[in-house]
Amino acid sequence: MRTLRVREDNASEEASLRALESLMTEFFHDCTTNERKREIEELLDNFAQQIGAWRLCLYFLSSTRNDYVMMYSLTVFENLINKMWLGVPSQDKMEIRSCLPKLLLAHHKTLPYFIRNKLCKVIVDIGRQDWPMFYHDFFTNILQLIQSPVTTPLGLIMLKTTSEELACPREDLSVARKEELRKLLLDQVQTVLGLLTGILETVWDKHSVTAATPPPSPTSGESGTVCPPRDLLSNLLQSPSSAKLLNQPIPILDAESEYMCSLALECLAHLFSWIPLSASITPSLLTTIFHFARFGCDIRARKMASVNGSSQNCVLGQERGRLGVLAMSCINELMSKNCVPMEFEEYLLRMFQQTFYLLQKITKDNNAHTVKSRLEELDESYVEKFTDFLRLFVSVHLRRIESYSQFPVVEFLTLLFKYTFHQPTHEGYFSCLDIWTLFLDYLTSKIKSRLGDKEAVLNRYEDALVLLLTEVLNRIQFRYNQAQLEELDDETLDDDQQTEWQRYLRQSLEVVAKVMELLPTHAFSTLFPVLQDNLEVYLGLQQFIVTSGSGHRLNITAENDCRRLHCSLRDLSSLLQAVGRLAEYFIGDVFAARFSDALTVVERLVKVTLYGSQIKLYNIETAVPSVLKPDLIDVHAQSLAALQAYSHWLAQYCSEAHRQNTQQFVTLVSTTMDAVTPLISTKVQDKLLLSACHLLVSLATTVRPVFLISIPAVQKVFNRITDASAQRLVDKAQVLVCRALSNILLLPWPNLPENEQQWPVRSINHASLVSALSRDYRDLKPSAAAPQRKMPLEDTRVIIHQTLSVLEDIVDSVSGESTKSRQICYQSLQESVQVSLALFPAFIHQSDVTDEMLSFFLTLFRGLRVQMGVPFTEQIIQTFLNMFTREQLAESILHEGSTGCRVVEKFLKILQVVVQEPGQVFKPFLPSIISLCMEQVYPIIAERPSPDVKAELFELLFRTLHHNWRYFFKSAVLASVQRGIAEEQMENEPQFSAIMQAFGQSFLQPDIHLFKQNLFYLETLNTKQKLYHKKIFRTTMLFQFVNVLLQVLVHKSHDLLQEEIGIAIYNMASVDFDGFFAAFLPEFLTSCDGVDANQKNVLGRNFKMDRDLPSFTQNVHRLVNDLRYYRLCNDSLPPGTVKL
Repeated sequence: MRTLRVREDNASEEASLRALESLMTEFFHDCTTNERKREIEELLDNFAQQIGAWRLCLYFLSSTRNDYVMMYSLTVFENLINKMWLGVPSQDKMEIRSCLPKLLLAHHKTLPYFIRNKLCKVIVDIGRQDWPMFYHDFFTNILQLIQSPVTTPLGLIMLKTTSEELACPREDLSVARKEELRKLLLDQVQTVLGLLTGILETVWDKHSVTAATPPPSPTSGESGTVCPPRDLLSNLLQSPSSAKLLNQPIPILDAESEYMCSLALECLAHLFSWIPLSASITPSLLTTIFHFARFGCDIRARKMASVNGSSQNCVLGQERGRLGVLAMSCINELMSKNCVPMEFEEYLLRMFQQTFYLLQKITKDNNAHTVKSRLEELDESYVEKFTDFLRLFVSVHLRRIESYSQFPVVEFLTLLFKYTFHQPTHEGYFSCLDIWTLFLDYLTSKIKSRLGDKEAVLNRYEDALVLLLTEVLNRIQFRYNQAQLEELDDETLDDDQQTEWQRYLRQSLEVVAKVMELLPTHAFSTLFPVLQDNLEVYLGLQQFIVTSGSGHRLNITAENDCRRLHCSLRDLSSLLQAVGRLAEYFIGDVFAARFSDALTVVERLVKVTLYGSQIKLYNIETAVPSVLKPDLIDVHAQSLAALQAYSHWLAQYCSEAHRQNTQQFVTLVSTTMDAVTPLISTKVQDKLLLSACHLLVSLATTVRPVFLISIPAVQKVFNRITDASAQRLVDKAQVLVCRALSNILLLPWPNLPENEQQWPVRSINHASLVSALSRDYRDLKPSAAAPQRKMPLEDTRVIIHQTLSVLEDIVDSVSGESTKSRQICYQSLQESVQVSLALFPAFIHQSDVTDEMLSFFLTLFRGLRVQMGVPFTEQIIQTFLNMFTREQLAESILHEGSTGCRVVEKFLKILQVVVQEPGQVFKPFLPSIISLCMEQVYPIIAERPSPDVKAELFELLFRTLHHNWRYFFKSAVLASVQRGIAEEQMENEPQFSAIMQAFGQSFLQPDIHLFKQNLFYLETLNTKQKLYHKKIFRTTMLFQFVNVLLQVLVHKSHDLLQEEIGIAIYNMASVDFDGFFAAFLPEFLTSCDGVDANQKNVLGRNFKMDRDLPSFTQNVHRLVNDLRYYRLCNDSLPPGTVKL
């Protein structure tokens, strides 16, 4: 029983079937070992490969009831048709084409649905290969099946499978065949759509309650002549002419009709995904689809099903809902097409009209609860489809429709508004907010492109936008929406590192901000009073604070009061974020016009932050500490963050105030510092501490008032940070405060001439600040007297980490500033930099320390290399080149894991900065940098599959070429002028060739990111330096690269980059088209294995000699597709087949 052979007599057929059944049962049995499963698999594979195995499978299919055996037999047929069909004798093919459809017809009612569908797919696969030449009745048979009532469902399954497999076929067909199939199918579209319309209409009419008096034809009153598009537009939200039909009670369908309609709608949805919009899609078909779309919003039927109670009825209710979902899928497929022919525009308007009619039905009611409960009762997928429809309408078609003055835009927005704010789920609400965002973006861009009409456009939409704003603000407040907001998760982070609550708030505030951009005055007057109300509660807490033994306590204890306070604080926190989000709409050109509104906001925020810091709400005891304490801290942190958002406004005020020297501005800044300083302490919670630090940084960096350094509160922070005995803040806060203090001393004051900047005194102060911050670090320097102070390694590490993180940040924050700021910065840091260089060799084997040191040096090179001066920079580079020997590189990359690789990557990044430096200063290092790359780093990483270090290495090689082209190509301008031709002098050729070879090698590796990066580098070198035109590249490398890129396409290893590869091949070939067509292409085809001479000729002939980019890349993709197809065909031929 262990073997299966192809033999002809009946007894052996029977025996083989029994053997197969027992093998299959054994294979799927729980107790079968993996080893045994592999044996069985091998046996079955060998059987499938035998010539003539299909005959036995045909017998198995007609004689067994074992699902596994049937599935296996069909897989054998599938393999035969898709991979071996070319080598099957034509007599056998005829027999298969005749037997399988007969088998399907005979058993389709009794076969399990998955076996039946697989059998349909196998028959369609034959059609894919042989229709119409050898299987001329393939499609006719499908049409006949559909037209015969007994086999209609089967015909529809065949039709859908045909649409899936033939309209967008897979790789295993030649391009010519794909095009032929598409054309053949397009010829059938009209017939097919007619049949599908007929099926749906017949079912509807047959079951319709009004069947006794036949309804008017669905097309009556719908021909283009009766109702011109202009009228249609103004009536888009009125009842459509087919309303009478759309209002008929929805018929109750029996299960069979239900099933048939769902198959027909599935077919339509797939057909609509690829057929172009045309007159074949008739008004009659569209109206019929809309009839079925009503099934989704027919709550009555669902209710009846649940009232009648039987599970059969419930299933029926769900099935009916599914018909609605399928019908909406059809509508959305049509909606998603951007290109609408003129003759189809009217049909589209009818579709909008009919969908809006359904939308009115769904949202019809003045009582909010019932709209929401109606949406809750609808199938969730149906609501999703409806939302998709609205999104497509706004994103694809609104600009086309809205330009007509007849379009009832306000009514549409009213509908969308009702639909949005009655969504039963958070996800549904988010999706609707996305639609509003699209709409607001559309409006904003429309106004920007037609500034003259701004007022008219805004007047048209003003009421709707104010209503939207008010409702979105209500939705983020516990005062109005507590039940829903409490359902939101505020702990689990999603992929974007935000909680569900944060996402809800962020999306809502984006809508608020977009309305603010369009209607600033309205938005402000809507938001500010709401903020005021909640602020009153917060500012009034002071009267409830009592002193207790252990400190201060909030004397609010009643459960109801605590709950109300909790809601009010949560709302205040959200509204503070909203006010912060709007800061950008008070600056720039509108600064003066909106000054008083902004000043009101900033004064309130300063008052609130000072209040929170003075009465230390963050340390107060409360009745419900787990809830109210986080609330109080959050409000305090959000008030600081909101004030920080206005730093650009303060900066603009600062430059205005500088002219008028107003006391008001000085008071705002001083009071803000009074609010910030008490919070810079280790006793304050991190959330609040960091908010205070960020605000301090913004004052120092963005606002930069001259008097900041003389404010006592700022002096206090200086003293705290430079005091060696004071407890250090958490790392992040320490870095931020040091950045702020450094920037106060280093950044030029706005609106003051150079001679009033007080650089000498600021320079002395900065030096003493940095000296205090780096005291312990500088003590680590080995000296002649004490070569290495003995300190535990862990303590040393901590000092290095703490100091370098602060110093690196200080350098980073001045890297884009004026020369004077950078000079002072480097003078202050000079000693610490020298200490770092002296310490570096001692820590070369501690990769985590080396990593931090190299980070520091990288930031120095990026920001202060000019200030460091040439001799010292050379010393640093030389030290690194000496330290990173081949052994050290190998140790870092191969043995120290990700930290070791990071160290090497930072080192290569420093070299990237060096090779980009203009002028001759660092040119002497080029030979050693290139040799380090090519002789030391590259050999270690070339064969490693891991992408570590590779991206940085290739970026360094690219920058070396890009910024030092003359190192390789000395263009002899003089010689060219004299001789009239450009003569290329090549220098350092071996190094250039080695670099190019490394690039070529990288295209043979699986890492798609590296491939994309390196292809981009080559293309950039060609655009900027004409790389592909250089003689050395053209004569020795060009066609090697083209060959590698073509092979990559053929192997489908980097399919996501098809387009980029095609363009690169074109750019390379275009350097020498003649050589490409005459020499390279024939040579490439000759070297291709797996295809015969005749096929190579066809491939060559089909590659037209086009020289424009679109045609050329199309030819490349055709060549690649057909080469793969021929190889597939040839692999499927039985050994020894003679090919003619």
